[in-house]
Amino acid sequence: MAQLTAVSPCSSINLAFHTPKRGSLLYHDKLSFPRKLHSFQEFGSTASELNGRAVVSSTCNVIRACEPKAIQAVLSSEREVESAPKSGGGRRGKLNKVVLAYSGGLDTSVIVPWLRENYGCEVVCFTADVGQGIKELDGLEEKAKASGACQLVVKDLKEEFVKDYIFPCLRAGAIYERKYLLGTSMARPIIAKAMVDVAREVGADAVAHGCTGKGNDQVRFELTFFALNPELNVVAPWREWDIQGREDAIEYAKKHNVPVPVTKKSIYSRDRNLWHLSHEGDILEDPENEPKKDMYMMSVDPEDAPNQPEYIEIGIVSGIPVSVNGKKLSPASLLAELNEIGGRHGIGRIDMVENRLVGMKSRGIYETPGGTILFSAVQELESLTLDRETMQVKDSLALKYAELVYAGRWFDPLRESIDAFMENITKTTTGSVTLKLYKGSVSVTGRTSPKSLYRQDISSFESGQIYDQADAAGFIRLYGLPMRVRAMLERGI
Repeated sequence: MAQLTAVSPCSSINLAFHTPKRGSLLYHDKLSFPRKLHSFQEFGSTASELNGRAVVSSTCNVIRACEPKAIQAVLSSEREVESAPKSGGGRRGKLNKVVLAYSGGLDTSVIVPWLRENYGCEVVCFTADVGQGIKELDGLEEKAKASGACQLVVKDLKEEFVKDYIFPCLRAGAIYERKYLLGTSMARPIIAKAMVDVAREVGADAVAHGCTGKGNDQVRFELTFFALNPELNVVAPWREWDIQGREDAIEYAKKHNVPVPVTKKSIYSRDRNLWHLSHEGDILEDPENEPKKDMYMMSVDPEDAPNQPEYIEIGIVSGIPVSVNGKKLSPASLLAELNEIGGRHGIGRIDMVENRLVGMKSRGIYETPGGTILFSAVQELESLTLDRETMQVKDSLALKYAELVYAGRWFDPLRESIDAFMENITKTTTGSVTLKLYKGSVSVTGRTSPKSLYRQDISSFESGQIYDQADAAGFIRLYGLPMRVRAMLERGI
């Protein structure tokens, strides 16, 4: 009989499923469920509950976290799972316990038995909730059990993701290759960091991911592993196994009695989190093809957006958004609200061909409705609060900052140092910006700041005491002196 046990009552909640000995009911004198829980849906989990408020609900009592930081559910299968050999190892060596970045899809479901077969290890599946949606978390318990995992760990990272990863990039103005707002790039380091934490908690000696050998994500995961725990072994099955595609994976799954997901296979490769949704593959691989209208999921077609514009006010403190239309919100709630508002106006669609870190070019379509609104708001407020030299230096460093994040070097001292600079120079970027949203466009209609460097009495074309227009003549003569001297030289004067 599977049981649910509250292991830690504070900042994060650890929920452990144990297979008790015959006759045993309670562990740790906390809480047990006398029936089998079949999925996270049976937990009663909702988007708000995963934020750390109502953490677990069933026919039993509700457990609430002390702080809305993280949720952790650990599963030990009720069904008998073949134990990994204690000695001798697998075909490729011996590892004791591996933490696997797990989505519940075909690839990661197949990786579980592959790791056990090839490394003779126990497998702990780890899933991070970074806002990909409750549907993607539903049923992970059964999938992990069926694949042969010994534990399933789920952590809610949405607030941390927005506060500690998205907002610093927003404050820095980090945009990769003129368009990309770094949605996937920002998510990988926080997931990898959580995996390192879980590895320490469960005593694992290795971590594994399902990234292919052609993409950027393998680099992002592994650089984070290196930075936070260089002693961990890293396993990347796609760089090792003989599986070449979906059909091979299905055949391997059947051979090892792993249930094959029966969901319809999307023709696109997608990555979703609270910041964005990316689309790659299929017809998009030809950069000449126009994306199909039904591909988009976070935003309506601008042509179908409302015929009336919508005005919104974004409140900002020290370069960080804090409110929408005067209502203060948590970081994740604020972004979710703007995603909904921007999405219905067709905001934030980007079609680009980017240079991958591994050398090739790839085409991607990105939907970032809330993020596009926030970038517009912060940049417009900076036009009031930053002087010319500071803005130019900030913009130049933003390019490097974006490059570091894209390349997976989040925990690089250089990024951290640039981030400290960004935090310091945006201390005065406080105020509010009013934006108009209309059929895919975002335009500013007003901005105000108590720290504004804009002075109407100086900027006015009317004469004033501070700025004497006659002073401009001397300034121009001195400022243009190098050009004048060169022209004199060329003319022999």
